[in-house]
Amino acid sequence: MSRILVIKHGALGDLVQAFGPFAAIRAHHPSATITLLTTPPFAPLMAKAPWFDRIEVDHRPPSWNLFAWRRLGRRLAAAGYRRVYDLQTSDRSARIFLAMRLYGARPEWSGIAPAASHPHDNPNRTAMHTLDRQREQLEMAGITDFPPPELGWLVGDAGRFGLPRPFALLVPGASPHRPGKRWPADGYGALAAHLVRVGLTPVILGTAAEAEIAASIRRLCRHAIDLTGRTGLDDIAALAAAATLAVGNDTGPMHLIAVMGTPSLVLFSADSDPALCAPRGPRDTVRILRVPDLRTLAPETVIASLPAP
Repeated sequence: MSRILVIKHGALGDLVQAFGPFAAIRAHHPSATITLLTTPPFAPLMAKAPWFDRIEVDHRPPSWNLFAWRRLGRRLAAAGYRRVYDLQTSDRSARIFLAMRLYGARPEWSGIAPAASHPHDNPNRTAMHTLDRQREQLEMAGITDFPPPELGWLVGDAGRFGLPRPFALLVPGASPHRPGKRWPADGYGALAAHLVRVGLTPVILGTAAEAEIAASIRRLCRHAIDLTGRTGLDDIAALAAAATLAVGNDTGPMHLIAVMGTPSLVLFSADSDPALCAPRGPRDTVRILRVPDLRTLAPETVIASLPAP
């Protein structure tokens, strides 16, 4: 039985956008033993996925830690992988290629590493949307069937939160080091008040570090429900499957919500380009609203852009 390695570290949005490629790789190698190399935050989630037989964890040693790199290379080389699909396609994953070769491994390699047997040979690859880029990479490696990913394994129990229905999800956070990707909390507060007026309960999602944003929204809309810090990824998927619609910034949870098929509106600023990284969902369920500076985005504009439930 052949052994296949797939490399995908994260972050969350990037991982979710690889669900389709994961499904395609499994369909192309139905009897292979397929291992995913990922980072610690995503290992428990991906251990539940139907596409992989094993999960390997990369603790991401710094480039100067030669001992750790050799240990990683030795471990991966010893596994005897016949082919590697490098969906991370970064300088770091190219170093993994070299680390494995140091210990005699010469697997077929799909990616951009020097001397890859199946290179993604497109000089414009970085100008492509992530999903299109990964599909083309796999096509160049001989994969032609791209079934939609099955996501039933991902969905938890939304009922445990006891939410009144119907409800809408709000995702007001984003990377802490990129504040330009956040629509201000007062905008979300005005949106939440509108949702209540049309019969939807606003439900705020985010990390515990985003609790103050949720509190600011609730000061403007006391009917909003704050779930910040209380949801795992399976919970977010379950809530998305039950929600009427979702509105959020360009952040990982919106990719997960979109892939579940929830009618979604995603807010973009000049900080990121939706042509390269916008969430996508089945049946054209995702709308994009982009302005140069989200601080100038009026709630009325967002309300007018809401997707039909």
